Amino acid sequence: MKRTIKTAIIQQTASSDAAENRRKIAEKVHALAKEGAQLIVNQELHDSLYFCQTENVDLCSLAVEIPGEATDFYSALARETGTVIVTSLFERRAPGLYHNTAVVFDADGSIAGKYRKMHIPDDPAYYEKFYFTPGDLGFEPVDTSLGRIGVLVCWDQWYPEAARMMALAGAELLVYPTAIGWESTDTDDEKERQREAWITIQRAHAIANGIPVVAVNRVGHEPDPSGATNGILFWGSSFVAGPQGEFLHRSPHDAEDTAIVEIDMQRSEQVRRWWPFLRDRRIDAYGDLTLRYRK
Repeated sequence: MKRTIKTAIIQQTASSDAAENRRKIAEKVHALAKEGAQLIVNQELHDSLYFCQTENVDLCSLAVEIPGEATDFYSALARETGTVIVTSLFERRAPGLYHNTAVVFDADGSIAGKYRKMHIPDDPAYYEKFYFTPGDLGFEPVDTSLGRIGVLVCWDQWYPEAARMMALAGAELLVYPTAIGWESTDTDDEKERQREAWITIQRAHAIANGIPVVAVNRVGHEPDPSGATNGILFWGSSFVAGPQGEFLHRSPHDAEDTAIVEIDMQRSEQVRRWWPFLRDRRIDAYGDLTLRYRK
């Protein structure tokens, strides 16, 4: 029998009001579930504005316990709608110890698993190293009632090693909650190069590993509270790609979007038969990949 997953994405703007952000998500999850969605993927840090534009210790108060009231909310939402939901939360692990953590809820409302973001950027307007401790859970897929989901977060999406590790651990689908956008002083040409590079690298992960990819980004302008920059214009452009990198859905760069995409989960095996990259890997010759640099 054909095995498919009706996968939904939620690309939206965010506000500083966590309750309002959750209300918007819940409304969309209920609507998507009524349309048959089975797996619903949210963007990175969806409960708040992207607070990493500045370094401010007071913003650490946005972090939530896992489990806690935030996971209770999304657990109930998954259970009510009978959907598997991928969330992205600012985790308070201990006083002064925080992670950027994706939590996956199964259709019965249970926490199927979580992933702590491994690669942490530190760039102008993306001061994540100030807030997030690098993940320590490894590249382990989450087992759900729909299958094994390899959840990675934003900056992780630029690293082929992360995608490969998830695939080698049996992930059937790669999912990337994301928050990435443009700096206003870049030229239009440079902005387009950045966005296309972001899309291309993730399509390459689908191709190299022979599995689908779901990338869900924020959209809209969020100001810099310090006024040092003009803020970030998040470029949306969420997409779903099949195991040959083919587009199954593309969202606009400048508007909110929800969509349901039917992903054929059996296609991956056939693609891997045509393009047996895993078979032909020279695992005897890759030891230097664990080095920072060979020279």
